[in-house]
Parts: sequence; C-alpha cells; structure tokens
Amino acid sequence: MADNDIAVKVEGLSRRFGDFVAVDTISLSIKKGEVFGFLGPNGAGKSTTIKMLCGLLLPSAGRGFVGGYDIMRQSEEIKKHIGYMSQRFSLYEDLTVEENINFFSGIYSIPAEKKRERKQWVFEIAGIGDRRKTVTKNLPGGFKQRLALGCAVLHEPSILFLDEPTSGVDPMSRRNFWNLIYGMSKAGTTVFVTTHYMDEADYCDRLSLIYRGKIIAEGAPNELKQQHMKWDVLEIEVDKSVEALEVLYKSGVEAAIFGSLIHATVESADAAMPVITALLQQSGILVRRIEKIVPSLEDVFVTLIEVS
Repeated sequence: MADNDIAVKVEGLSRRFGDFVAVDTISLSIKKGEVFGFLGPNGAGKSTTIKMLCGLLLPSAGRGFVGGYDIMRQSEEIKKHIGYMSQRFSLYEDLTVEENINFFSGIYSIPAEKKRERKQWVFEIAGIGDRRKTVTKNLPGGFKQRLALGCAVLHEPSILFLDEPTSGVDPMSRRNFWNLIYGMSKAGTTVFVTTHYMDEADYCDRLSLIYRGKIIAEGAPNELKQQHMKWDVLEIEVDKSVEALEVLYKSGVEAAIFGSLIHATVESADAAMPVITALLQQSGILVRRIEKIVPSLEDVFVTLIEVS
C-alpha cells in the first residue's frame, strides 16, 4: 500500500493512565475511502484510540499520521481536516435542529456562500427538513443520530471518525445510518468507526479486533472468519441455556451464550451433534434444535479472546 493511498497510519501507539495501559502498542493502516471498523467490547481501548487519532489526547508512546499530519505535533491541523462524532450525541439539546446546524457551520468556518447549500444537505440526509424548528432534545434517537452525523461532516472532511455512533438506537435506525456511511465512503470519504456491535462489523471493508488494549486480529470480515475459525460452530436451542452452558463447560466443550441460544465450537459438527444432544438430554435439558451454522464475527471474537 503506497503512502499516498493511506489516510491513517499508526505504529506502536500506546496510552497509559498511571499504571493502567488503555492502548498497548497498536499498529494499523487505513486506506483512503475505506470503511474501517474498530471492534471490541466496552473498555477495550476503542475510544482512547479514536481520541488520539483526532488530536484530542496525546499518546504515551508510538507515532501516527492522520491525513498526512503528525498526531504528536500537528493536532490542530488534524482537527481542521476530519469529522468527529463522539459516543454521546455532540449536539446542543436546547437548540433547534436548524440552530444546531448554524452553530456547527460557524465552528467549522463554512463560507457564507456555502452555508445554505450545506444546511439543505443535512436536512436531506437526516430526513429532518420538516423538523428544522424542533428542539433537538425532542427528536427521536435515530433523527438525533443522523443530525449529529450531518453536523460532523458539514465542512466536508476527507476523514470521518465515528465513536460508537449507533449505540442506543433501534435496529432500523442503525441500518439507515450505515447506508449514510456507505454513501460517504463511495464519495471518497475515509470512515473509521468504533463499535461493540459484532453484527455491524460485516458492514466494514476491513476491521481490527481490539481486546484489553491490544489488536488481536485484523482483516476483511470473511478473511477473519476463514483464518480464525478452523473448527465448526453449532447453534443450540435449549430450554435451560445457563444450565446447558455449565454442562458443556464441564464436558470440555467451548461454548458461549448468544442471546437465548448457545454457540459451541467443535472439531466436527457431524460427530459432535449426537454427542452433545445426548449429553444435554441426560442432564434433563430439552434440546429443541442443534445445527451447524456459518460462524459470525462474534464467534471469531470469542474464539480469539479464549486463546489470548
């Protein structure tokens, strides 16, 4: 990957808070126009990383460049060329929709001749043209989310950082939001998005999995599934999930609860299904369904953290 094709590059990046290591010597490169996912549970180091890349927090060690600017020495330049949407909606709740857009237009020093055009663009992408006089705190979560995104990119940045942007909104709003992200990526914007929703990782071109401050895997979603899931995955539906999980653990079967279901990692699905069925039934657990499934990225993540 040639340097002029890279939007973000970091090497050995670390951040300590006293004795606590929040981010531990991570390295990554993100191509221009790519949707890059940073996937991990809460507390893994995602937000700390994004704050360092946005020039909001100095690293303790390592080096990095965002849009060609040094994160150690040129943080103010970085802020001029990026869009940033924080975990919590970065809007002023007591202002109307239109007042928020006007405020951020001023913050980003958008020329007077472009303000009207950009404001109209936000109304359209957020679908809130008929709510321009609505006080922002009265908007539904999905509309707030799209308004926050629109305000973050009013100045048409080449790189967009989104920190847990879909946290706390309904599935339909999440899908609509990702459609907006795709549109921006197709127009050439580089998107760096953090999330703890494993299903969202499939929307990304490439992603890094981070756990306890360290990157434990990186690649395209399908590559990660192929490289790190050598065994089969069984999905099991039972009447007593917690008890079933305990039985499987005691029998040496790697398993985890996924909602109301159990996913078990086995060497051979065909060989394991009758054995597991018999094992659970002998323990007084009703097995409603057991079948081999295509591994999800959550399966990959669980497998990786168990060996890390």
